[in-house]
Order: sequence, then structure tokens, then C-alpha cells
Amino acid sequence: MSRAEAPRGGAVPLRRLRIAPAAMILALIAGCVPYSEPPPGYPGARPRPPRRWSPPPPPRRRPPPPVASESRPSWTASTVITDAADVPSQSYVVAAGDTLRGIGDKTGAGSEAIARANNIAWPFVVRVGQRLQIPGGRYHRVKRGESGIAIARAYGVPWHTIVDLNQLEEPYVLREGQRVLLPSTATVQSMTLEQRAAAFKIDIDDLITGGEPALAENEPVMPPGSSRPVPPNVPIVEPKAFAGRFAWPLTGPLLRRFGPLGNGRVSEGINIAVPSGTPIRAAADGVVAYAGDAIAVFGGLILIKHGSGWITAYGHTDAILVTRGQKVRRGQVIGRAGESGSVDQPQLHFEIRDKRKPVDPLRYLPARS
Repeated sequence: MSRAEAPRGGAVPLRRLRIAPAAMILALIAGCVPYSEPPPGYPGARPRPPRRWSPPPPPRRRPPPPVASESRPSWTASTVITDAADVPSQSYVVAAGDTLRGIGDKTGAGSEAIARANNIAWPFVVRVGQRLQIPGGRYHRVKRGESGIAIARAYGVPWHTIVDLNQLEEPYVLREGQRVLLPSTATVQSMTLEQRAAAFKIDIDDLITGGEPALAENEPVMPPGSSRPVPPNVPIVEPKAFAGRFAWPLTGPLLRRFGPLGNGRVSEGINIAVPSGTPIRAAADGVVAYAGDAIAVFGGLILIKHGSGWITAYGHTDAILVTRGQKVRRGQVIGRAGESGSVDQPQLHFEIRDKRKPVDPLRYLPARS
């Protein structure tokens, strides 16, 4: 077709084109739409490489319960150097100017052990010329800031064993320079793997008796404070007297009672079912002795000392709203219930202890309506 034959405006009639209108439209579309790979199995599709198997992501671990203070547990306040000395059994004649602590320093034995071996009562007075029996054994000299739990872990022995060997009593606060008797080296070497592993597990009794850091020899124990957290290297003291009345920390159906559970297991408190987030209230006036999650089975745990040797424990908390050393009043909210630890439904584990010994809380709480 010559230029003269073309219509005005330069347009070429479709009937004179050698390409079909439908094909032209498809060509225009193909020029505007980006190319995409045909699906598998379609003619002309390229084979896709096989997918590599990857393991599923690990299950999300439940975060530890939030606490009101970021201070570390007290038994991490100081590193323990294992420099215990073996002391032979011997006798010692008291000289002028001797004190029981001085005799312990001379012989390497604990002054408390010497007092027990010779039936010397408080105030531990010795007489010149008195012949004393020095009990032999393996003794660790306590440094300032060391706690009982830290000492036990350093030597790989259970803290409760050291408590029994030394006949420790309230308030269970060690002193700088004090010598504590340890199991012998032979005893430790004869321990099984299970016994060695158990030495690193702690329970509520360990927290009560071995959680406080050691004081300097004449340093006073810090009295209960306000809402400020007590530094982890500073011990606290419980109130002098107990008001003598406990209240329910919360209300709900009992999941577990105090006493034997079968298969050698024992419940040292009661478990109360409640909705998650239920406020937990202090059962009596006192001072917070511990707030954290060092005992995995209980998750978030709060211990309150009430005076006269009485202690309450609150486990499986999802939120801890008090700090170590804080004074609390009966009925004050100290945390919120949850399912932290080894439980699978929201609840509170509640204990009452009389001088370390767990007692049935239902005997000391008001009757339920």
C-alpha cells in the first residue's frame, strides 16, 4: 500500500493487516504484563529444586515472672573461694587472754564446734588452764558477703547437710571469720552423680536458712526497710514478734491439701485454683525475705517472715510486686497468681512454716464460709 492510499491521519484499516485483532490484543497485553513462571506441570515450566527440610522452631519458653526489683538473689552476692582446711582432733589448754574465737583461729576449728564439743554455753566464757577438746574436721572460713547456699554449691554438698553438721539456728546469718564444718573430702568423693546433682538443687528451707549473706563480725543485721530493695550483700532480719493471726491470701477451690501425696511425695502446703492474675495478699504483717524464681518447680516465689519463726510462702506467681527487705501489711497485695513453675493451670501454692517446719495451713487460717 502506497502512502497515497493511506487514509487521512495515517491510520491503517485493520482488515488490511496480516495479524488478527485478537492476536494483536494479546500481544499488547503481553508487552504490558511482566512475565511470571508457569505453575509446576505446565508445558514449558522449569523444574523447581526440592525444598530442604528444616526443623520446627523450638517452643516458646514462658518468660520468668516480672519482679519489682532487678536485684540478684542474695547467694550470688559473693564468689566463694574453696580454701577449706582439714583440722586434726586435738586438745588445747586455755592461756591468759584466750577467747573461744581466738582459740578457733589458732587451731583452725570453728568456735561454735569447740563450744558444742565442750558443753560451753552462752556467753562462751573459758578459764585459764581449762583443757578443751578440739573437734577435727574440714572447716571453711566465711568471708563477708558469702551466703550458706553459695558455700554449699562451691563445695558441691547440700546446704541442709551443712546446717545439720553445724546445728545452725535462727536467724541463720553467718559472720565473717566464722568457721563452718563441711563434709569430709572422702564423703564428697564417695557421692554418686545423683547426689552431686542434688547438691545444686535448692528448696524453700535452703532459702530460709542459707539465703542471707554473711555480715562482718560486729556488723548489725539490717532491720526491715520500706519499699526500697535491700542490696543483695546486706542481710535482713525478721520482725521480733508475730501478731498471731493469719488470713487467706486469696480464695478459691482447693486443688491440693497438706500432707502425703503417695509415692513418697509430700505436699508442704496447699494449692488454690484461681483465675490468672488474681491478686495475692500477704497472710500477715511481715518483711519479704525472698522474691524471685530460683526454685523452678514454684516459678515466681515470695517468702515473708512474720516474726517468732513464722514464715509464709507464695508460689506459682506470674507477677511479683514486692522486693526483698520490704515491710508488708496483712492483706497487702504482693503479687498476682498464675501458672509459673511446674503447674498447668493458674493457682497459688501457699505454705505456713513454724521455725522451718511446714504446718497445715488449714489449721491456722480462718474457717471457710
